[in-house]
Amino acid sequence: MNPESLPRPYPRRTLLRTAGLAAVTAPLLSACVTSAGKEEKPAQAGGAKTAENPLGVKADAPLEVVVFKGGYGDDYAIKAEQQYTAKYPQAKIDHKGLQKVGEAMQPRFVAGDPPDVVDNTGAGRLDIATLVGAKQVTDLAELLAAPAFDQPGKTVRDTLLPGVIEDGTFDGSTVTLNFTYTVWGVWYSKSLFAERGWTYPKTWAEMLALCETIKKAGIAPWTYQGKYAEYINDPLLTMAAKAGGLDLVKAVDNLDPAAWSQPGLKQAAEAFAELAGKGYIMSGSEALSHTEAQAAWCQKKAAFIPCGSWLESEQKEVTPAGFDMVMGTVPSASSGDRLPVTAVQASSSESYLVPAQAKNRAGGLEYLRILFAKESATAFAQANSTLPAVAGATDGLTLTSGLGSVRDAVTAAGPDAFNYRFRTWYAPLAKAVDDATAELVNRRISAADWSARIQKASDSLAKDSTVKKYKR
Repeated sequence: MNPESLPRPYPRRTLLRTAGLAAVTAPLLSACVTSAGKEEKPAQAGGAKTAENPLGVKADAPLEVVVFKGGYGDDYAIKAEQQYTAKYPQAKIDHKGLQKVGEAMQPRFVAGDPPDVVDNTGAGRLDIATLVGAKQVTDLAELLAAPAFDQPGKTVRDTLLPGVIEDGTFDGSTVTLNFTYTVWGVWYSKSLFAERGWTYPKTWAEMLALCETIKKAGIAPWTYQGKYAEYINDPLLTMAAKAGGLDLVKAVDNLDPAAWSQPGLKQAAEAFAELAGKGYIMSGSEALSHTEAQAAWCQKKAAFIPCGSWLESEQKEVTPAGFDMVMGTVPSASSGDRLPVTAVQASSSESYLVPAQAKNRAGGLEYLRILFAKESATAFAQANSTLPAVAGATDGLTLTSGLGSVRDAVTAAGPDAFNYRFRTWYAPLAKAVDDATAELVNRRISAADWSARIQKASDSLAKDSTVKKYKR
């Protein structure tokens, strides 16, 4: 989801991480499922497949594109439409830029008359899990295997950053492609660190030693967005993944019976308990909203703050000149970590899909091939100071300190970018983790209690036959 779209007082990442949750989406009516069950397919507009037309677009078939018009606007989508028109000048394009995609699109999906492309983003988006269950979305395998629009020798699949395909995959089929890429890390002021002679730590032992130095300098080492404990969950869970590797991440997402007692998770919980126990978290952080905590950090009342890569954009109106914020990767727990210190937690958002009953499915797929071209993604990055999901889109650009650090982190991570999916799959488990971590970093429970509480919530979900389960 486009973080800019989130209404205050919600923090941007809260809805960014809930793209699959019916609780924040417009539920599809049962009639939609009934319609899908009949498998009534409209006559498809298609043409001959050639090297120049790999998806078989009918040159004069109309194309309808619906785009969520949030903080990123829709100019970037319109530019891709203009490229489509340049290639297929006989095709008439109907563009709609909307705020409430779900409200407008739900009746059209129910009626079996959806548009050809939908940017299913925003707080009122359609529930993707319901769409998938009702077979209302097109499997994008053909698009992913098609030649990239402007990168000879590559397929569309080859051009995407790590995790993008997995983020849009449900029950083995990739049904959405997300256009933007979010990375989570620990942020600090590069100028402050240079002024004080501090070096960003690579290990947790180095982090604790630096925190003691920072504390003696009269600055709080850490603050966090206390009203939304999920913010501080990110570095904790990232540290755990580095310690235990991808097997740990899969065990958590798969609701394994011993997932939360794995050594990597215990080690990470103990690390953050120690951070709090030594007084390295700014007093009063628990009561702060995301904007309040981030403002205090920009005022140099604290040296570190956990956040996603939207932080620079979100703080641009209040960041002092010369602050030079940058994102650091979460330090390693120990030398025995299974993932390198350069590994990052990342996921994609701004979710595009092609409805299964679209009249011009081939055109919808071709439009996405154009939208996800490198030229299109580069223009988007320049206009929005946001990392697109297309690899290399920011190469050669002069970037701000924050976006530059995010780009560098993704480059350094390479294939070691990962993402937990339990937050989008299981809302009750996400809340249980948030609540337990809030108690942990405010010294009200131990690391062992933290692990036991979350495992109990995970086991309860695993046994609940009414909850659809996903596997990695």
